[in-house]
Amino acid sequence: MNRRQFLASTLAVPSWAKARAQGNRKRNVLFIASDDLNTCLSSYSHPIVKTPNIDRIAKMGTRFDRAYCQFPLCSPSRSSLLTGQAPDTTGIYELQTHFRKNIPDVVTLPQLFQKNGYFAARVGKIFHYGVPGQIGTSGLDDPPSWNQVINPNGVDHTKEEPLLKNYTPTRGLGSAICFHASSASDEQHTDGITANEISRLLEQHKSDPFFLAAGFYRPHVPWIAPSKYFDMFPLDKIQIKPFDETEMRIAPEPAYFTVPSNWGMNESQRKDALRAYYASIAFLDVQVGKVLDTLDRLSLTENTTIVFWSDHGYQLGEHGQWMKQTVFEASARVPLLIGGAGIEKRGVASGRTVELLDLYPTLAELCQLQGTPTNLHGRSVVPLTRKPNASWNKPAVTQVRRLNDSKTIMGYSLRTERYRYTSWEDGSTGEELYDYQRDPRELQNVANETAQEKNKKKLRTTLQSILKVRGRKPATAQT
Repeated sequence: MNRRQFLASTLAVPSWAKARAQGNRKRNVLFIASDDLNTCLSSYSHPIVKTPNIDRIAKMGTRFDRAYCQFPLCSPSRSSLLTGQAPDTTGIYELQTHFRKNIPDVVTLPQLFQKNGYFAARVGKIFHYGVPGQIGTSGLDDPPSWNQVINPNGVDHTKEEPLLKNYTPTRGLGSAICFHASSASDEQHTDGITANEISRLLEQHKSDPFFLAAGFYRPHVPWIAPSKYFDMFPLDKIQIKPFDETEMRIAPEPAYFTVPSNWGMNESQRKDALRAYYASIAFLDVQVGKVLDTLDRLSLTENTTIVFWSDHGYQLGEHGQWMKQTVFEASARVPLLIGGAGIEKRGVASGRTVELLDLYPTLAELCQLQGTPTNLHGRSVVPLTRKPNASWNKPAVTQVRRLNDSKTIMGYSLRTERYRYTSWEDGSTGEELYDYQRDPRELQNVANETAQEKNKKKLRTTLQSILKVRGRKPATAQT
């Protein structure tokens, strides 16, 4: 081999392979995403959904009890988390546009790991692609972010969709209340394949510094899971969410996504829907357990930071609402667990308000990455993993968009530990203010109460100052 050939071969060696050759023991990351998951987990004290494997992550670190997404819709939320930029900077408010159209040179979170000598790979849905239509494809994935990608495609998509029971047949399958108890094994389902492929990558790259992203699909609709998970939830044990039709008039009209309330489902249908959602979570939990077992078997757990998150919450009848696309608590709040390597306190909970935007700077700090962008909109939560109740003055901001008669209405919501203040079109279309200490179910909108005027003004000023930093355009310029 001459000198030119030697140099070419050296340049062709991936940075993660060089790190392996040098015996580099960088801290690994296992990045576990769930799709459309709220806090129906036993680690969040749900009364009947038991998730012992996801709970393992909580026991290894910090559970964040007030964690919130930036936008309660898959692509805007994921684009924001993975770029570290708020939706008004990414310009992503829907499911069709790729964020690089608006911010072409942004360095994503997995890209930064690559630049620091990591092997970065994903299995399943990390960036957005439509479920179920785009299962098995790359959808709106970002090729520069990964060294390797795998798009699993199981029987839930290839064979069983015609078997669905659908209570909202006028809606597409990706936004319908539909379900099926499958006779196929776990391993034949898309999420079962995802777990096996992540386990295979862990085996293959156990000696490399890695950022491995496991993108699970459940509990996104259609709720297709093996029947044994449905059997775990007898219908007589399931209680529907309390609801009165007057709740549809508590907030301004744009606040509501599900119209009419509960999409007209009766109580029996709502129970069926809850059962299918819970079954999908139980199925997801077992798949997460398989990945964690592989991590243990390969003796990788001690040197791996594990993050478990969902792209947004999910409504199951609160205020008569289903799915996402509101800024009510059940839609904006997400489960967030950070455990494993680098997390000093184990099995603790933090009640501070944090955001999915905070994951980018948090992982950059935990893994001591070089070249972290200076324009990230989040803040590292590492101090909260050391002292869960540490002083913390950062609220969370969630936004949602409504299109009405060719007019765009944007709702911005500020969540502190006690309050949620929401402004629709700078208040011209209405405001909301909830005091969770007195009103945990958001049944009293006190935005127009004289006694709350000073508090509301303070919250509004805080929200406006955050939005200014995060690229918010004047209301008249929004499209």
